[in-house]
Amino acid sequence: MKIAFGFLATILIVSLAPFSYASDPSPLQDFCVAVSDSVSAVFVNGKFCKNPNMVVADDFFLSGLNKPGNTSNAVGSRVTPVNVNQLPGLNTLGISAVRIDYAPYGLNPPHTHPRATEILVVLEGTLYVEFVTSNPANPAMKNKFFTKYLNPGDVFVFPEGLIHFQFNVGKTNAVAFAGLSSQNPGVITIANAVFGSDPINPAVLTKAFQVEKNVIDYLQAQFWSNIG
Repeated sequence: MKIAFGFLATILIVSLAPFSYASDPSPLQDFCVAVSDSVSAVFVNGKFCKNPNMVVADDFFLSGLNKPGNTSNAVGSRVTPVNVNQLPGLNTLGISAVRIDYAPYGLNPPHTHPRATEILVVLEGTLYVEFVTSNPANPAMKNKFFTKYLNPGDVFVFPEGLIHFQFNVGKTNAVAFAGLSSQNPGVITIANAVFGSDPINPAVLTKAFQVEKNVIDYLQAQFWSNIG
């Protein structure tokens, strides 16, 4: 009986093991350059692999991150991503990058990356950054936030899945680069998702935010656009 129970427990643990990892799975080959799957009849977790015999150096190369992004938008920032959709050679490698440009007092609004931790380094300007913890186990406690002012050369880490932002507190432009622990980290901009998607029932939002319906109507009527 003990042997049978141990065997079943082992099978259960092994079967659950894949769900214990939040980051991208480790590659099973040296590389797996992505190919377009738009003509395929199936979906996969990631991208299809290009025939290794057809892989070239350009599959691992991308230029242009020296060019500033256009920050002429409502929040005054622009994110230029380098993930598997721009650089096919990143497929299965579990890493990507972004360049973030900020106009004076520009904001990369509160957002989360559902599949990646982010490590950010400031090249120019001064950024006020913050991330907020998930809901505490004790309902009487508040979410905790961690904040810092960053100058050129400073580095800050935003843990996977937690809401965070960067705000340029200077009178000049700011530039930062970040690495993310996924080939396709995803991004959910909180305001855009809540107020800019197909309208969520105002009754839900008035209850959730504890405000009058006219406030929700106003926010849903705004033009919400993504910055990268």
